[in-house]
Amino acid sequence: MQIINLNRLHPHTRHNKSSFVFDFKYINEIWIFNCHQGCQHTLAHEKIKMNQISKIIITDLNNENISGLLGLLSSLSLIRRNKALHIYCPKNLKKYLELGKKYSQTNFHYSLYLHILKTGLTINSQTYQVYTLINQSKFEFIVISKEKYGKFKLDEAKNFNLVEGPLYGKLKKGFKFLLPDGYILDGNYFTSNNYQGIKVSCFSTKYNKRDSIEIKYK
Repeated sequence: MQIINLNRLHPHTRHNKSSFVFDFKYINEIWIFNCHQGCQHTLAHEKIKMNQISKIIITDLNNENISGLLGLLSSLSLIRRNKALHIYCPKNLKKYLELGKKYSQTNFHYSLYLHILKTGLTINSQTYQVYTLINQSKFEFIVISKEKYGKFKLDEAKNFNLVEGPLYGKLKKGFKFLLPDGYILDGNYFTSNNYQGIKVSCFSTKYNKRDSIEIKYK
């Protein structure tokens, strides 16, 4: 997972823009947090493939965070995107998009799904989870990569004359088996250490409450 700041090519001393990208190379997905004016230029500069954008998270409806959204959605349509796009946002963004499409006479040639943000588990993909918190009427997020099982030691399994099949999968998940002679097959012996994953806290303001800090370090 790589995090890219979308603001660094457009510095501004008066505004506190907060746009960044999560590049999940393992699953070929791009998640964008906020979309300010000019973010497409930064995406092109960073050689990020726009068609890999699968999710857009909008933390609030401040103009600095959504001024580039309609342009990005239109560009995705122009490159003949056909897979669905999911946007996680405050409830009033739907009206903003409807008005933008109406006055710009733009239609998107792909399915666009809007999910209203609320406290709790927001995204639960196969490999990552996103939890949403509310701090001073603004949304904050915890991005967690799920634990991954260690690599299965095939040579060790063959030394025990274990038959290849579903048993391998059970051992990889750490299951234990009691054999008729009393010997215990411990799955942990046949796998390398599990990858514990990482947790990233995304704060929209530098003034954080105690619970935000506690969650960050749990």
